[in-house]
Amino acid sequence: MESELLLMTMLQAGLAHCTVVVEDNGSLLISLFMAGLVGSATHCVTMCAPFVLSQVTTRLEHIPLSQMSEFKRISGAALLPYHLGRMTTYIILGFFVGLLAQGAIQFSGLKWISAGLLLFAALFFLGYALKRLGVSFPNMPFFGTQNRREKSALSDKLGQILKPFFAQPTGLNGYFLGIGLGFLPCGLLYGALAAAGATGDFVAGAFGMAAFALGTVPSLMAIGFAGHLVGQKWQQVVTDLAPMLLIINAGVLAYLAYTLVI
Repeated sequence: MESELLLMTMLQAGLAHCTVVVEDNGSLLISLFMAGLVGSATHCVTMCAPFVLSQVTTRLEHIPLSQMSEFKRISGAALLPYHLGRMTTYIILGFFVGLLAQGAIQFSGLKWISAGLLLFAALFFLGYALKRLGVSFPNMPFFGTQNRREKSALSDKLGQILKPFFAQPTGLNGYFLGIGLGFLPCGLLYGALAAAGATGDFVAGAFGMAAFALGTVPSLMAIGFAGHLVGQKWQQVVTDLAPMLLIINAGVLAYLAYTLVI
């Protein structure tokens, strides 16, 4: 009886803490969701489309024609295990980044660390928006202009490691694919992690990266449902709005940084 009471108390305390985290970091969570939504349409569509289309094709090929139905076609193209795997990776990364920032702040007493991380994320998203508007930057990895050969080599190595899972990308295989591909080098991911770390709380960091991951889902699902052509059309629509939305995001993050130092 005492153990059950203790468990209930711990669950209630955890739920209360999560509620406080969401309330205190609502603006940041929305900003990270928007960053994932906009960034995925302008960046992830190109980078991740081959992985998505490969899984969808393989999944549908394994369904006999006699058993094919609209539900199976849609569920096969949705790639829910894959997206859950990616979200798991992002949440874990957000957890550890938040934990590291929390430890650094508590150990040093320097609360401006959070403001600095928020400002970095704001500058990153602003730089990404300007890049979409045609402003050129030096070879800077955080703005997605790093050596493409190095990036491609890392992707190829990761692809080789995960190749056995592509043979049957369903269930746990699809989930593990998502976990592995969540570690692909991505400039947007770096900016999101900086913003998540700025919370200075491991739970808030995890929630922040969960919001970012959710934002990346619609674009990739659009590719899975209707192929790369529709993904390109969706990409073009969002590309026109992306710079403005990213600049607004940068402004929100910069304002949050300002509120931490005044």
